Amino acid sequence: MITDQRMTAGSGLPSPRLLVDKANRLVQILATPSLVQLGLRLALAVPFWRSGMLKWAGFLRLNDTAVTLFSDEFMLHLPGGPYHFPAPMVMAFLSGCGEIVFPVLLVLGLGTRFAALGLLFMTIIVELTVPDGWPIHLTWAAMALGIMAYGPGNVSLDHLVCRARSHER
Repeated sequence: MITDQRMTAGSGLPSPRLLVDKANRLVQILATPSLVQLGLRLALAVPFWRSGMLKWAGFLRLNDTAVTLFSDEFMLHLPGGPYHFPAPMVMAFLSGCGEIVFPVLLVLGLGTRFAALGLLFMTIIVELTVPDGWPIHLTWAAMALGIMAYGPGNVSLDHLVCRARSHER
């Protein structure tokens, strides 16, 4: 709330308090919860979508690189390891599907919390595979947890579905 709209004596400039209040209002307008939630959903969806698009050669057809990565390159860095991925073809397929489906759900805001949970789980697997990438993985995990905790926001299909259900009653 603007509490001091007087000009400072003789300067003709607004008081510092007035400037701070105006800046705070501007920040609040720019960072509305629904806009922030939409931004989180988009920011988390993009890297997974891009990775998923690189795994496919056609509809439900993995490319050779994706299978090779899970067969020969990727290793799980667990105690006593690293270990090869079990069932690399299945893992590549599940990874490719998750990296396409979960981001689409996030962008649409449909089943948002579950999509974020799926990407959080995938982030944990990625961290176990590429432990040196922890700064980025930590960011992904934080975004997924934020989405899970606060939901998709008003700019989502989940919100529309909830509103439609409440009007039916």
